[in-house]
Amino acid sequence: MPDIRVLVAYGSKHGATQGIAEELGEELCSDGFDAVVMAAGRVDDVRGYDAVILGGAVYAGRWHVDARRCARRHAGQLRQRPVWLFSSGPVDDSAEQRDITPVRGVARWMRRLGAREHITFGGALTAKTPGRITRSLVRHGHGGDFRNPERIRRWADHIAAELSSPS
Repeated sequence: MPDIRVLVAYGSKHGATQGIAEELGEELCSDGFDAVVMAAGRVDDVRGYDAVILGGAVYAGRWHVDARRCARRHAGQLRQRPVWLFSSGPVDDSAEQRDITPVRGVARWMRRLGAREHITFGGALTAKTPGRITRSLVRHGHGGDFRNPERIRRWADHIAAELSSPS
């Protein structure tokens, strides 16, 4: 397999989406790819990558601002390479129970970038998540870590298989 560089960029408010991106990057590396994980706000150029995975946390129906800005800033280059998008956010097991369609803004970015697919992963709302309201929700049993590392790794393996296929 030729040396394929994959950028995994993320917009994360409290670290849960970053954790998903890191899991994706680790799995892609174990599949033999050169994967670089970076905050979307730090992405200066995507030309050095053969493929890009861009993800963001969803709050109040909107994709993280850094993910949106990265998509906008690099749209021309992103359209010229394979791109996958992901979202994180549900703080329940809904992402495990069914495919969650992307929020309207992410669906628009999928079309604009010609993204191959989108997936939604569960998010996390734990005692470590900052904020008074968050702490209250967690105290009253409305929190948890709903990220599924096995599902994240399976998606990374799926992307690896697509990138390895000759077509």
